[in-house]
Amino acid sequence: MLLSFGLSLCNEPLKAIQVDFNVSFSESETHKSAVADTAEWDRPRFSEYEEERNNLVQAGVIGQGITDEKVIEAMRSVPRHLFVHESQQNQAYQNNPLPIGHGQTISQPYIVAYMSEMLEIEPGDKVLEIGTGSGYHAAVLSELTPHVFSIEIVEPLYELSSGRYEELGYHTIKTKAGDGYYGWEEHAPFDKIIVTAAPGHIPSPLMDQLKPGGIMAIPVGSPYQTQTLMKVTKTEDGDVRTERMLPVRFVPMTGEAQD
Repeated sequence: MLLSFGLSLCNEPLKAIQVDFNVSFSESETHKSAVADTAEWDRPRFSEYEEERNNLVQAGVIGQGITDEKVIEAMRSVPRHLFVHESQQNQAYQNNPLPIGHGQTISQPYIVAYMSEMLEIEPGDKVLEIGTGSGYHAAVLSELTPHVFSIEIVEPLYELSSGRYEELGYHTIKTKAGDGYYGWEEHAPFDKIIVTAAPGHIPSPLMDQLKPGGIMAIPVGSPYQTQTLMKVTKTEDGDVRTERMLPVRFVPMTGEAQD
């Protein structure tokens, strides 16, 4: 949850003559079917504020350098105004963070797009989000993969976001209340992990739950000061590489991260 952002030829296949070929084709078709099942899932659509969403995406997402077409389309599709209080809906398509209560915020749309693009999400990826907040960012992630898991430590925000998903039709997102520092071991490992609150260090349980070849996007630094948005990659042999991406200011990660 972001407080503010510092920068910026062929038809039907021929029948195989030999039995071994038939097996091969059967396995191939099964694989294609599995991929298709993963690539298609129900995603709700909303017509309200469509023009405002498009304007925001054009100026605040594409105009700020985001190029991943899947992320751009996801930002066009998710109704940010339904993830803020009614009194703030007229501000929902400004490229700014907004307060959501309990000392938390809904992130600036640009940073939502930027972090989503950082993760390089594929449709079959399992993604863990630490800090559900209003529920907006997980809704964007659910446009990219049906396998989204989100943890919120503030109980009222967990209840609010879970209710929104049910009401709005984001049925593929799995949520729980708890301390995100420890991740969600029951569903690990994850292909991608995104953290939307800033700890002073990268939590070791999250690194343990990141799959080899996986990517984590996480702000790291002291509370209420400028932090660094990090891209953390675990190599196939288990080594860890970190890249400094942007200066940012997020709310602090609470719970074990502060002990």
